Amino acid sequence: MIPPRAEIAAKRQARRGSWCGSLGPALPKDSEAGVLVKTTTPRNPGLRGRDQRRVGGPFRASCELLPRGTSREVAGAAAMEAQEEKEAQVAAWLKKIFGDHPIPQYEVNARTTEILHHLSERNRIRDRDVHLVIEDLKQKASEYEAEAKHLQSLLMESVNFSPANLSSTGSRYLNALVDSAVALETKDTSLASFIPAVNDLTSDLFHTKSKNEEIKLELAKLEKNLTATLVLEKCLREDLKKAELHLSTERAKVDNRLQNTSFLKAKSEEFRFGIRTAEEQLSARGMDASLSHQSLVALSEKLAELKRQTIPLKKKLESYLDLMPNPSLAQVKIEEAKRELDTIEAELTKKVDMMEL
Repeated sequence: MIPPRAEIAAKRQARRGSWCGSLGPALPKDSEAGVLVKTTTPRNPGLRGRDQRRVGGPFRASCELLPRGTSREVAGAAAMEAQEEKEAQVAAWLKKIFGDHPIPQYEVNARTTEILHHLSERNRIRDRDVHLVIEDLKQKASEYEAEAKHLQSLLMESVNFSPANLSSTGSRYLNALVDSAVALETKDTSLASFIPAVNDLTSDLFHTKSKNEEIKLELAKLEKNLTATLVLEKCLREDLKKAELHLSTERAKVDNRLQNTSFLKAKSEEFRFGIRTAEEQLSARGMDASLSHQSLVALSEKLAELKRQTIPLKKKLESYLDLMPNPSLAQVKIEEAKRELDTIEAELTKKVDMMEL
């Protein structure tokens, strides 16, 4: 007998209530008053963070279960029992997880045991939730199958219609309708379910098209930027080649200049040594300092200066050239000039002879 829809809905609601109730942890109740009691964790003001959590571990949980007036030895024994129980639970959980494979080695202490115990509890809760979801899906599948059979029986009873009696075209249309409903994720195959689904699909299509247009525009911009970047890269490569060529040329020039500089330095040292040697030889032969190049240059400059000073005197003398000279005075002046000229020629000849020696 096929259950009616009201009975199926009641079963589903009851199952959901039991599932939701099993997900949340039950709060402790006071045994006498029957009211919920919120347990609090005592805090040590001298400890913070991880130390506070270490203090409040299994010892804290065991102490909350003990009545007042219990001695420290009993509390410590209870804490040790709780720790051993957790270690046993962790070992069983690891054996279940790894199966036939060997369990990796780890340091067994209060912290690692607490972490692994927490992971085992989380794993157990997750497995329980997954099992409940699987059971719920199985129950829904059975309900859908029962409802489908119920609808098929109603069709057979009312209009004597069965999917097996359809033609190949009708079966193909029915399968296409079912596939469309599955693809559109509608609750049934009615027109009221198909139209919103198609509208949503159309809006998604338009949104996707607009997104594609935006992506195309962005791609076009990126292509332009890429082209400009490639052109710039090509120009930079050419400039780099030119710079490298220019650098190699300049390096060759610098090397040549360095070689020339080294050669000129060597030659200057050689000339300086030769000049020093010649000066020493001239000094050894008793050469007068007035016959040196510097002295001659100084005398030449002095002579040029005297010539420059005689220019205005010559101009002044031109005005007296038209006058009749005194023969006796002129003869005296001529004789003095001749004697002075002979003296200068004799000195010059003497200096030239000494330079030739």
